[in-house]
Amino acid sequence: MTKKLWLAAPLLLAQMLPAQAQSSEFNLICSAQAAWCNMLAVTFEKSQGVKVNMTLKGSGEAIAQILAERANPKTDVWFGGTGDPHLQAAEQNLTLAYKSPSLPQLHDWAQKQAAQSGYKTVGIYSGPLGFGYNTELLAKKKLAVPKTWADLLKPEYKGEIQSANPASSGTAYTMIATLVQLMGEEQAFEYLKKLHGNIGAYTRSGTGPIKAVARGEATVSISFVHDGPGEKAHGFPLETITPADGTGAEIGSMSIIKGARNLDAAKKFYEWALTPAAQALGAATLQFQLPSNKETKVDPRVPDFRKIKMIDYDYAKYGQTAERRRLILRWEKDVNSLPH
Repeated sequence: MTKKLWLAAPLLLAQMLPAQAQSSEFNLICSAQAAWCNMLAVTFEKSQGVKVNMTLKGSGEAIAQILAERANPKTDVWFGGTGDPHLQAAEQNLTLAYKSPSLPQLHDWAQKQAAQSGYKTVGIYSGPLGFGYNTELLAKKKLAVPKTWADLLKPEYKGEIQSANPASSGTAYTMIATLVQLMGEEQAFEYLKKLHGNIGAYTRSGTGPIKAVARGEATVSISFVHDGPGEKAHGFPLETITPADGTGAEIGSMSIIKGARNLDAAKKFYEWALTPAAQALGAATLQFQLPSNKETKVDPRVPDFRKIKMIDYDYAKYGQTAERRRLILRWEKDVNSLPH
């Protein structure tokens, strides 16, 4: 009897291990700022006892990896980054339909994001698009604060503005989609051609321009304005403004990958990330997006959406793979090919 049990022990252990591994760790791609991602991983590990294997990737790189791993997924959860690529992942059946019991606790825009995707993604934060500007450089160069999209076309801003490249940045794609909805497509692309003449550099990442402006390497940026207060908190002479003629916003999202190997741990993290305590970690790391859980304490430095002229951004349409690809290709062909 004892011998039989001893012989069966390795088999029992082998049967137990997969279930144990299922709940003790998971693989996360985080497309938010590094400090926030690290805080999330460390806090979740300590409070929930689940190991987080995390990689940091921009939203464009994240969806490329998830698509490449489609037949053999190595990622369990994708957290953060603009919502458009998350909607694309849902459309391409790369992510898992999961209706969280926490949904009623979230703002309407987050619930709508979930419903539009067939519950394959959910809104975790939102932030408006606008301009960052270096107060010292504006004063030195005797430039006015840009208050509208049209202001950015003024000749005195030539070479003074930075934007990200929409081929690699969700921020810059949000800018194109915002302008198309605000002006109509033809007028928006005429605008982008003129703006191109005033752009000093296109950066790879969406946060690149506002960081350059904070450090005096550029005067004005087209950025999500929630990225401004963190730079200002580090002592940089930076202020932000949203265009008076209207703007769009990102809905940062979270998705569980279809075929996730560590599904129990993935769902545990997903639910935890929607709680007010977890969402408050953004502001704790100087990230000032509006959290999606209505009960989360909102830092006073978070942009007040009630004071911003927002367009009725069509996330479903502009989150489609074909529409995104078409607009980015048009930008490459009609705008980025032009000389400076």
